Amino acid sequence: MKYALISFIALAVALTAVVVFMPGVSVPWKQLTGGADTDPQTVDRQLQVAAGYRIELFADAVPNARWLAVTRRGDVIVSQPKRGQVTLLQADENRDGQTDGQRVLIDGLRRPHGLFLHENWLYIAESDGVGRVPFDHSDGRLAGRYQRIVEGLADEGNHWTKTIGMGPDGWVYLSSGSTCNVCTEEDPQRATIMRFRPDGSDLEIFATGLRNSVGFDWSPKNGGLYATDNGRDWLGDDFPPCELNLVEKDAFYGWPYANGNRIPDPDLGVNSGADIKQKIAASRPPVHNFPAHNAPLGITFLRSPTQPAAYRDAALVALHGSWNRSVKDGYKVVSLHWDEQGNIHQKDFVWGFLSADKSEVHGRPVAIAEDASGNIYISDDYAGAVYRVTTGDGESAANVAASKPRMQAPNKPLVIDSGAAQRGEELYQRHNCAECHATQVPLQNLAKKYNLQTLADYFDTPTPPMPNYGFSSTQKRALAHYLMAREVEIESGANLLLPPGTPVPIDPSGPSG
Repeated sequence: MKYALISFIALAVALTAVVVFMPGVSVPWKQLTGGADTDPQTVDRQLQVAAGYRIELFADAVPNARWLAVTRRGDVIVSQPKRGQVTLLQADENRDGQTDGQRVLIDGLRRPHGLFLHENWLYIAESDGVGRVPFDHSDGRLAGRYQRIVEGLADEGNHWTKTIGMGPDGWVYLSSGSTCNVCTEEDPQRATIMRFRPDGSDLEIFATGLRNSVGFDWSPKNGGLYATDNGRDWLGDDFPPCELNLVEKDAFYGWPYANGNRIPDPDLGVNSGADIKQKIAASRPPVHNFPAHNAPLGITFLRSPTQPAAYRDAALVALHGSWNRSVKDGYKVVSLHWDEQGNIHQKDFVWGFLSADKSEVHGRPVAIAEDASGNIYISDDYAGAVYRVTTGDGESAANVAASKPRMQAPNKPLVIDSGAAQRGEELYQRHNCAECHATQVPLQNLAKKYNLQTLADYFDTPTPPMPNYGFSSTQKRALAHYLMAREVEIESGANLLLPPGTPVPIDPSGPSG
């Protein structure tokens, strides 16, 4: 412990020396000690938002809050790479403007960063691979065991974060930043966007020359893949620009040989050979420039019809803020708007994370997520916070939606095979399942969470402490039929010994036990 403290102090002294004596450096001071604190009063006093919106502090105890995903129920999932964990923030059902509670979903991961939800899976990008885990949207809990589906990604050097997203083509896209400020990479997967199938197969490089494309999303208007990219350091306050790129398959975007619109890099592009000059000439320039060192990270296109007309199909981009600049800049969320000619116009959307005199930092936005009701969530790894932006000055869209009665179609009756159920009962008894499920983990509301197929699939990746017994497809089907039939029997006294194929109705409201 003593040596760890000494090492920390030495590092702090060294970083302080860099800040004080090196020109072109203005680091947010509290970043050196883990970040700042915030509270509702600070948010109300400091943060401003575009007309027609209001902002509130949704959660203030999420250190190193990075990427976001919103569940069907409205819970918010947050990655915390420095803690090796992913946390769930419960939806604001009591309408006080803040999360109703938070808990760790999964920990022990290697610097988890990117997140997305697809069907009944939560995908997580660790710094050296990608995994997925069955996820129950109804209660915000994991419904099985975490499985790594992509292994062997390099995470040494700078820019180790990995971001993932599901494309409209059904592929999973994965960004991997460079190891350095400027260099020729030995690993062809660094400074790229890659893609793979949802099961982890067919990993391939999609586009190259992207120094650090932390955020990307697809336009709902033209389907294009737009990615932010952080420009290199140590070329002055105002060069090179950070970038927004329209990313296409097999295209090259310039780094490390060129910056901005094909401007040769002074280290690796100027006085280069013919092959490098040809690569620069063939590279794709950015479709939009952000000011140098603003560090654009998350980008999200707004899709909800509840957004004001001027913001529908606009993109929000989190500018994390500068450090390699003599005067701080960035530290805000901007909106990007495409006109009919395809030109992009940028406006401030949330600002005030940087004080008016540009001396004090109150927050550094990272990622942005929109829920089905049009609520916008923004993470802040500096203040360890998540903010919620809603339309209007009154109730948020989530609260208005919550006040309306939910409509639900009646469930179709489950067709339970009594023969399969009897075989499932034998499995249940043979493995002494009642020892746990009778008291410690009672089986309740299965019909609300699963159908027969998804319950059978669950046995491939059960939640610990339940072991994976390696059931065959027939055995999994039998156990699923038994457990569903058992639930019906407990609820209504239905006879399990019905002829095979007899429909046994399940109350749409679920069993009361």
